[in-house]
Amino acid sequence: MTKQRRSFSAEFKRAAAGLVLKQNYSYIEASRSLGVGESALRRWVEQVQKERQGVTPQSKALTPEQQKIQESEARIARLEREKSILKKATALLMSEDHERTR
Repeated sequence: MTKQRRSFSAEFKRAAAGLVLKQNYSYIEASRSLGVGESALRRWVEQVQKERQGVTPQSKALTPEQQKIQESEARIARLEREKSILKKATALLMSEDHERTR
């Protein structure tokens, strides 16, 4: 029988990290009380600490500020792709129009 991989919300991860960072729980105490693996909790704490220092994570952000940054970066990337497509379409249409006038 295979184990299903559990997923946790950003809010849960942030709260779990808060037990260690703000309430001074040990990693073992916090992980046991929450029913999560100690290594996962350590990753979450490390990620929250990095995000608070302004480092944007590669994975899904946990802090609201970093979540907003990731959303903004994704929007910028989408807009840049759209802009590139429009430039190429304009160039293609201009070249076709130029060919017709000859």
